[in-house]
Amino acid sequence: MAYTTINKSTAHFNTKTYSGTTNSSDAISGIGFQPDLVWLKSRSNAGWHWLTDAVRGVTKTVYSNATTAEETNADGVTAFGADGFTIANNSDINGSGKTFCSWNWKAGGGQGSANTDGSINTTYTSVNTTAGFSICKWTGTGSAGTIGHGLGATPGMIMFKNLSSTNSWVVWNKTFNARTRLVLNGTNAVSTSQTGFMNDTLPTSSVIHLKDDSDTNGSGNQMIAYVFAEKTGYSKFGSYKGNGSNNGSFCYLGFKPAFVLVKNTQQGGDNWFMWDNKRSEYNQTQKYLSPNSNNTEADSSSYAIDILSNGFKVRSSTGAINNNNETMIYMAFAEAPLVGSNNVPNTAR
Repeated sequence: MAYTTINKSTAHFNTKTYSGTTNSSDAISGIGFQPDLVWLKSRSNAGWHWLTDAVRGVTKTVYSNATTAEETNADGVTAFGADGFTIANNSDINGSGKTFCSWNWKAGGGQGSANTDGSINTTYTSVNTTAGFSICKWTGTGSAGTIGHGLGATPGMIMFKNLSSTNSWVVWNKTFNARTRLVLNGTNAVSTSQTGFMNDTLPTSSVIHLKDDSDTNGSGNQMIAYVFAEKTGYSKFGSYKGNGSNNGSFCYLGFKPAFVLVKNTQQGGDNWFMWDNKRSEYNQTQKYLSPNSNNTEADSSSYAIDILSNGFKVRSSTGAINNNNETMIYMAFAEAPLVGSNNVPNTAR
């Protein structure tokens, strides 16, 4: 069995729930590190998903459920702290009597520096090679080229957004070829004919290939990519086949997941689904949010999984997460690995 180099997953990813106030400034602490990507969503009320990162800077927001270009929100995330972040009083991310969730990732501990590994230089790349996460920002060229991601490992999942224009979010998963992608802000089935997407070339351990696609390399547009590489015992990106049964597919991860994101790639009209170990502390895990939707948190056995010590198991026959013989992709991060770097059982930590 392969050992992990990350015994404490919460040093790199953590979910934090919080209650809103009417204060003009609230410090949300207890993350366990200074986050470089903060993803916020109201649980109790309809509201957009807000994503702010250290590369673009505080108050700079993009929304996973919309094509909207980057906006500057003085009432958004106003600071990154050593143990969390500070927010102002916007109803989507704060407000008395409301509950919220934040998902937090550690990259390089700040804005980072330029990366010249590719033919298109990134303005800033903030990199956490230990946990396999980087944030890359560049100016699109509208023509074939490459950007360096700095991970030193081949990505397993990439999320792209054109910051300057009303373009869709584009998602690539390692089970796809270089022409295949999904839309994070929509319910579309997978698109398999995007010849202008990755220039028909898969990502490598150093660069991501781009061509003339406006969603990922629009000429003169500012672009952002969140790039993830698998790390044993901490993260995994892949796919599973549905069986149409409440006794659904089991996905072996090699760790107990703290966060799972799933999308049916073949059936159009289906949402994305997000579960975590803070909003649902016991199985079945059935409190979910959808990154493509502003809906409130739902609690339904029709969209349920079990979070297990070594992976997750689908517990619903619903087609959106388990349609028979259809492919679902997933992204998962760990609560605890099966074994540590010295083969110490996680129950002993």
